[in-house]
Amino acid sequence: MKKYFLFALLLFPALTFAQLKIGYIDSNALMDQLPDVQDARQRLDALIQEWQTELNRLESEWKSKYDDYEKRKLIMSEQTRAETESELVKLENQIAEYREKKFGTNGELFQKQDELMKPVQNKVFNAIKEVAQEDDLDFVFDRSGDIMILYAKDKYDITAKVLAKLKI
Repeated sequence: MKKYFLFALLLFPALTFAQLKIGYIDSNALMDQLPDVQDARQRLDALIQEWQTELNRLESEWKSKYDDYEKRKLIMSEQTRAETESELVKLENQIAEYREKKFGTNGELFQKQDELMKPVQNKVFNAIKEVAQEDDLDFVFDRSGDIMILYAKDKYDITAKVLAKLKI
């Protein structure tokens, strides 16, 4: 009797596992086709271009002052040399602060990207959830993410259904 119970206990998870329904999406393909994402990317690119132009201007200003300093440092008084060096260090720090403020890990670019993409991501996740519920899927994986899918039948790809939910 114990053998049959043990056999049933071992067999039950195998039967349960065999009934799982899995789907996957390709989020890169999905995002490439969403107009909201393309709009957000254009807005981010414009901001990056604006900030990069300002950064280039600051770096050019520093380089110009440094080159001028290098040419004239031998004829400068000790006080003028110290003031110029202090000004160059101050400008270097200003450049580093600007770079960190705009492009750093918690910089404006990161915040703006989060602000622009969060609504789109929520919309996509809701559409994925709806498709998964309609198709009675237990799991949905992202083919383009860190989870590696080495093989998947096309019939389990729900990317097109999610796009249809998003009315694309």
